[in-house]
Amino acid sequence: MPLFETVLQEKPAIVLEIGNALTKLGFAGEPYPRSIIPSEVLDHGAKNAGLTTPNRKLFDYTTEVELYDSLVDFLKTIFFKNVLVSPKERKIVVVESVLCPTLIKENLARALFCHFDVSSVFFVPTHLVVLATLAVETALVVDIGCKEAIVVPVFCGVQALYAWDAQPLAAESVHNEIKRQLLESGVKEELLTETVLEDIKIRTCFVTTYERAAKYRSDEETAITPCPDVDYPVQGEEIIKISGRLRETAYEVMFPEDNDRLGLPYIMLNAILKCPRDTRKPLASNIVLIGGSTMVQGMTARLKSELLALSKSDLYKDRLFLQTFKFHNPPSEANFTAWLGGSIYGATDLVLSKSITREAYIKNQAIPDFTNYEETRALSSRG
Repeated sequence: MPLFETVLQEKPAIVLEIGNALTKLGFAGEPYPRSIIPSEVLDHGAKNAGLTTPNRKLFDYTTEVELYDSLVDFLKTIFFKNVLVSPKERKIVVVESVLCPTLIKENLARALFCHFDVSSVFFVPTHLVVLATLAVETALVVDIGCKEAIVVPVFCGVQALYAWDAQPLAAESVHNEIKRQLLESGVKEELLTETVLEDIKIRTCFVTTYERAAKYRSDEETAITPCPDVDYPVQGEEIIKISGRLRETAYEVMFPEDNDRLGLPYIMLNAILKCPRDTRKPLASNIVLIGGSTMVQGMTARLKSELLALSKSDLYKDRLFLQTFKFHNPPSEANFTAWLGGSIYGATDLVLSKSITREAYIKNQAIPDFTNYEETRALSSRG
């Protein structure tokens, strides 16, 4: 129970941020989530088959019915095993990505309203609510999570969705690169589970400097003194040798050098370039990195070096006249900064004025975008 619930005799909103890999959950007004759990559900078919790991990813579904059933099972785990409250007549705040498929959003709302009988649901966009944690209205928000890196400029509290960009440059691509290099070095594939790859990435890998990365890509690699190798024990007996080269180059998949120019610094500069000229300098001076993949050592420094080098290149120097790039330091860990923004929004009057109520949902089951709640409520009242 939240600390202030017994004092104010109010039920604060439950704040959920459901990601592809992890879900953060807790109560509005609190400074950090109560729990961070894997976004997984019990796979009944695998359990019946006697498999040792009968769990599957929440969003690995084949039909809409399967998706709805998975969401119901997952929400039961959240309400009755983690936050330990009855969802009935509760307000729910859902922190969602702007790229969240409509099918998932609609089934989530249906599960909350029809199965759990919540009083209201407030969908808030990730890239907007993170700014509430910094008390700023303008920023270039870069979310690097499990499957993709999403860049969305926000100016004066408005998301510039016409300028967003995204690429599959995130944790999943790093895992694939680590696995590729280890298989080439002779490591058995059955040892390289997702859990092991994640642990190797967190414990041993880092983002190298711009200068060393350039040497790795050129013929000067032999002149580099690599960082020390490390031994990683697996299953109590096997030892995987993690080379210094792998430790430094695993994250280079986020900074590819090819003719497509789709690396992380490119999509950041392209997003700024799509915005009006008078907004570009404020955006470059207010860059916010969120998502678990941004917490790796060296990421911010490498991005700054890449952006400065690119801004002076022939591709951008005559179109994007920027000489400085500044990064914010959010008041929380990057992996739950978006949840904290949802917690702040859930503790304000917005949760009352912009939520979708159960009565409105019964009249009109269309789930609007964040900017269209007023119109939806008007349609519901006339219906």
